Amino acid sequence: MFFEENQYLYSPALPRSARTKMSKLLNAFELERSSVVANSLMNRERRLTGGNSYTRDLCLNPVDFISGRLATQHQITWLDICCGTGRALIDAGRLLVADRSSEKIAITGIDLVSMFDNVPNDLGFLRLKETAVLDWVPSESFDLITCVHGLHYVGDKLRLIELACSWLKPDGLFITNLGLDNLKLENETKSRTVLRNSFRTAGLEYDSRKHLLWCRGQKQIRFEYEYLGADDDAGPNYTGQPAVDSHYRKRTNY
Repeated sequence: MFFEENQYLYSPALPRSARTKMSKLLNAFELERSSVVANSLMNRERRLTGGNSYTRDLCLNPVDFISGRLATQHQITWLDICCGTGRALIDAGRLLVADRSSEKIAITGIDLVSMFDNVPNDLGFLRLKETAVLDWVPSESFDLITCVHGLHYVGDKLRLIELACSWLKPDGLFITNLGLDNLKLENETKSRTVLRNSFRTAGLEYDSRKHLLWCRGQKQIRFEYEYLGADDDAGPNYTGQPAVDSHYRKRTNY
């Protein structure tokens, strides 16, 4: 293996078709301008419930989660990472307004591109913000953090997981879709097993069949892998849509 000007020689652990070529790993600036990251098919039309929905893909209805906390919590906060148009958040907001629960709730959606739907005037507790999530610093902690298929397009996936876990309230929940095949560990032939073990050691839960990762309660995590860059030429992942591979190597100072 060698590194020069952000060039990465594919390791034997990668697919045969990739071993013979040199692929340029993208930095954060380059990845943000990738046509794969600008993909409009994954999260632009997703609703709160139904066939193409947060409830289906997370195996959790965020409104049910929020409603379950209203009796005991003074303020409920929900952060949605890679929210797309924010359509599912607006759906949730309308339900909470109808239930007269909105005065105790704050919902924040963030996305790299501000292709947001118009937020109705009566949903003043809902904010949609254009930002790169890895550069964002929240001013509050959250009861619920969701990332519905957004992690497929993030470069440093492990760093985002670390951050989201640290942003939770002590009894908060973070849940995200994650395909382990999109995380490449240098010189490692059993990346999926190694990653599952790393998640377990950190106190996280991963369901390989549902491709879901959970963190229950705030955690300060530092994974033992150093981020090298992203490959936006990875092709479709388990969703059938093109995704981004994130490349790592083991830290020497861990």
